[in-house]
Amino acid sequence: MKTVKEKANGIVLCLFELIVGVLLLINPVGFTAGIIKVTGIVLMILGLIEIVKYFKMSAEEASLGQSLVKGLVSVLAGGFCTFRTGWFLITFPVLTILYGVIILLAGLGKVQLTVDLLRRKNKNWVWAAINAAISIVCASVILNNPFTSATVLWVFTGASLIVEGVFDMITFFVRGNSQEESDR
Repeated sequence: MKTVKEKANGIVLCLFELIVGVLLLINPVGFTAGIIKVTGIVLMILGLIEIVKYFKMSAEEASLGQSLVKGLVSVLAGGFCTFRTGWFLITFPVLTILYGVIILLAGLGKVQLTVDLLRRKNKNWVWAAINAAISIVCASVILNNPFTSATVLWVFTGASLIVEGVFDMITFFVRGNSQEESDR
């Protein structure tokens, strides 16, 4: 039986896919720039924490952990992400590959779910299989990029995430209902 936390995590993941898909449809460059900047800020904060941690340690302990160099590298990388986002956006077409790889990895996770449901004799495994197939097909299209313009690729990527989010939600609820029935 699923816990409330597991159910909430599943719903949040589905909503995340839907939101990312919509944001990619609306403004892929702006959304990706935002992700890069937020990542940069997080890296800088983590770097500052490492630096502070370094100076709070004894000299002997600090020399073993390399916290200062980790912190400085993290702050530097975060600074590049935050203040030089344009450098990353120049490689914008390459960024679609990252989205494609993430979708492919999620699809492989959905294959695992399908097989798990089959092995547990859950009659709703078909929904998970359809969901996995959609993810893998969409990822393959994104990674092969058959489109003539980057804009069409971004629209396809956004639409793919929306479709996947909807199928994830369907799979989540259908699987959950079947699981609860079999637990009775």
